[in-house]
Amino acid sequence: MKASRRAAMGDSAHSSASVLRTLILALASALFVVTSALVVVTVRVARRVVMPAARAVDTRILGVDVPAQTITLARTPDTELPGRYGLFTTGATDYLKIGSVLSSDERSVTRKLLTEVEGDMHLAAEAAFSGWYFQKPEELHLPFTQEFIHTALGGCPAWLFPAGGGSDTWVIQIHGRGTTRSECLRAVPVFESVGITTLVVSYRNDGDAPRTRSGSYALGATEWRDVDAAIGWARRRGAERIVLMGWSMGGAIALQVALGSAHREHIAGLVLESPVVDWRTVLAYQGRALGLPAPVTGLAIETLRADWTTPATHADGGIPFDRLDIVARATELRHPVLILHSDDDGFVPSTASHRLAEARPDLVELQSFTTARHTKLWNYDQERWTDAIRDWLRRQDLAPAEEGAP
Repeated sequence: MKASRRAAMGDSAHSSASVLRTLILALASALFVVTSALVVVTVRVARRVVMPAARAVDTRILGVDVPAQTITLARTPDTELPGRYGLFTTGATDYLKIGSVLSSDERSVTRKLLTEVEGDMHLAAEAAFSGWYFQKPEELHLPFTQEFIHTALGGCPAWLFPAGGGSDTWVIQIHGRGTTRSECLRAVPVFESVGITTLVVSYRNDGDAPRTRSGSYALGATEWRDVDAAIGWARRRGAERIVLMGWSMGGAIALQVALGSAHREHIAGLVLESPVVDWRTVLAYQGRALGLPAPVTGLAIETLRADWTTPATHADGGIPFDRLDIVARATELRHPVLILHSDDDGFVPSTASHRLAEARPDLVELQSFTTARHTKLWNYDQERWTDAIRDWLRRQDLAPAEEGAP
């Protein structure tokens, strides 16, 4: 009897141990699956930050009225904006200029076509809404030359728009992430009108300039050296005072140039349009917009910081986020800065721009817009945008005062 009870107890203990082992294995397997999924998502997010991507399709063409020369688009926060814009398309043409909103409803927006469309032109439904407007330098009807800036990686293409009158003040324009020099063309007439020569540059891995080993962005941490080479190029051609104008990530690059350039004494100021002032703020905002848990975004940032993770992220090296945080480095600024940023940007939040202006009110002037979206301030309110730049240039003695002005 006792032996039987002992055997029963042994069987029970064995069964309990077996259940416990099964439970532990199941939990370990589940933990492994969750951890693996977290690693995959984190690496994917990190890689998306640094790898150049094709232009994103962000709207649909719902119809074109050829007799009326209008186009109807799916309604989005961008397509409903007042002003004039560009539309990247596929089919009979790759780019259209579009004008003011003529009508709208809950799902669609009808706008005026500024590029003529003919009846036999077929356009695919997928399209990308853009603030570029000007696609080619010839569209400005201003004299320009094609140039090449020698850098450590090779020749970086540039457009040079010489101002009349032999001014020794130049502006070097720097485009943003995932775009090309055409983004900057909107600002060329502003500087030309006050006698400032414009050099519109490219930089490594942007599709025009030479490519690094990985072809990835360093978010301004290395790209600034190509812009610094452009300053040297401009200096050898007579430039004495340099204004840096950066768009979006180009703003981050301009700030790195201002803090690290060997030509700092020749930099007269910075104009920043929708700039990245602190990448961690931007990535946290975009992570929330994508519905990512905050820990995933944080892990992605830490992954990008490390050198040992670069085989997975395809980066050329760790991203120095502390060095790219200009709010934290605000005391190092030495040049006047004009920031143009919309509080409704929708991609690069204006919070870091506000914090920088608050940290250095002696140097930083912030012109806050509303309604306008990312890098679309010129499109939304060209007059205010233009006046803000001209007035700032005059206050910095970089452009002649208007006739009759005190």
